[in-house]
Amino acid sequence: MDELGRYLGSANNRGQILGDLGDHVYLALLPLVIGIVLAIAAGWLGHRWRPARQVLMVVANLLYTIPSLALFVVIPGLIGSKILDSVNVVVALTIYTTALLVRPVLDALDAVPAPVVAAATAVGYKPVRRFFAVELPLSVPVLAAGVRVASVSNISLVSVGALIGTGGLGVLFTDGFQREYFSPIVVGIVLTLLLALVVDLVLVGSRNLLTPWTRVAAP
Repeated sequence: MDELGRYLGSANNRGQILGDLGDHVYLALLPLVIGIVLAIAAGWLGHRWRPARQVLMVVANLLYTIPSLALFVVIPGLIGSKILDSVNVVVALTIYTTALLVRPVLDALDAVPAPVVAAATAVGYKPVRRFFAVELPLSVPVLAAGVRVASVSNISLVSVGALIGTGGLGVLFTDGFQREYFSPIVVGIVLTLLLALVVDLVLVGSRNLLTPWTRVAAP
């Protein structure tokens, strides 16, 4: 504990920790947002056009089985970036997020009651307007569960990027292992867990705000 106190007592160490935490938030949440948008688009296609459904599922499963470290290394050759660019992590995690969320999006859209969709169509909603005004909002409770899993996955996988020199809390792990210094490793683990908890709570709160009809008032 004394060693940990001395580590945290250094202004330079605290500045590095805050910088790594900011990088970690950026590298984890930006791909989450982009992945959600791409997965919703893919899910909409698979929901409306059944032949595309199986193709999307197979492709998503294959993409998610690619080892993260291998994907981080391969992406620079595919997009022309440098090996240490943070965009490599963003692209890789966007691929993982999209692949992970394709099935939850399809399940969420399937869970929307058919009579509700039919009623919206009957009152004049066109397919695109019906999707955004009726189907997507009603699919939020199911979709939110998949997004929570994807957020935790991203927060965990960002740390792997430190092995190829990108930022994030993983830097604390590699620094601690290289110097055989336990304190930064402990700090990195604790902050990663706290970040995952905070993001999960934010997602739960957002889900509740977006789906007020799911909260039935007690008599």
